[in-house]
Amino acid sequence: MISRINNFDFLRLVFASLVIITHSYALSGATQGDPLARLTNGQMEFSYLGVHGFFIISGYLIFKSLLRCKGLPDYYWKRLLRLFPALFVVLFLTVLLAPAVYEGSVPYLQNKSVYTYIPQNLTLFFRQKGIDGVFESNPYKHSINGSLWTICYEFSMYVMVSLLFFIRKKAFLVKTAVILLFISSYILSIFHPYFLYGLFLKMALGSNHFYNLMCFFAGGMVLTYLNASKRTENTLIITSFIVLIVSVYLNISQYTCYITLPLLVILLGKRSTPYLNKVGSVLGDTSYGIYIYSFPIQQALMYFFKLDTALLLILSLPLSILLGYISWHLIEKRALSYKDLFAKKAIQ
Repeated sequence: MISRINNFDFLRLVFASLVIITHSYALSGATQGDPLARLTNGQMEFSYLGVHGFFIISGYLIFKSLLRCKGLPDYYWKRLLRLFPALFVVLFLTVLLAPAVYEGSVPYLQNKSVYTYIPQNLTLFFRQKGIDGVFESNPYKHSINGSLWTICYEFSMYVMVSLLFFIRKKAFLVKTAVILLFISSYILSIFHPYFLYGLFLKMALGSNHFYNLMCFFAGGMVLTYLNASKRTENTLIITSFIVLIVSVYLNISQYTCYITLPLLVILLGKRSTPYLNKVGSVLGDTSYGIYIYSFPIQQALMYFFKLDTALLLILSLPLSILLGYISWHLIEKRALSYKDLFAKKAIQ
């Protein structure tokens, strides 16, 4: 069982905040990227660290969840409860509140895109980016909630992991499969990012995004097998950080980040740092809520107040954390109270 006394909730809060920083530049119409993009000559930006950090932690925790689940119904039930209740609520609120920012040529209730917005986005794989007439005067047009693009990839990773269910009790076999998954996704992401492009396109996925995110996800999975001493872990953290910095300086971080970032995220996340390890117990697991609410919050702020980048960030960050807190305690936490439904049936 994974101890809750760790730094993962804090890291997820940081990663969600990093995404908001990058989006503040894009949504305010800034002509330049965020500070990290400028510092690294475009190799990465804050949202790059945020999104990939989420996938690394997810790979680590979801794989552990699969290894101890009672069956595939139990596994998928928990995954559905984690994604869909909060997603449905944010989509419903979007459609409900959109008339306040609507500038369409036809009455809102006669707009066909209003009625397709919720069901199409609930499919995950065939996302509808916007509602005609909503936020179309903003600097960043035609997208109400751009953060949702990663959810279909996240769910794809859940499906991929579930295929290991049938060999999960054969330690050597499943370990070999996980390592091969990481190696193959690394090769595809670096050297053949458009392999099977047409097949992925039919599912509204980008093959390059899929291989990239799969490699970080698989990196988290591989690190479930790392059983090192505290001293060795400290050495790995320092070495990974140095390699990451040198790689960025040499403009070759795309080759090393698949190893350095998972090591840094998981080894720092497993730690139990005073105060940082209390984030989850004080705030709850607010990161998903922050992630799915921040983009429409920022779009609304831009619509009403036409803010510059700094003001957009200053106002949207606390508002997003507040909505994430409310989402966790009113929606997500309550939904997850039913997570053992299939496990109980299996016992009976």
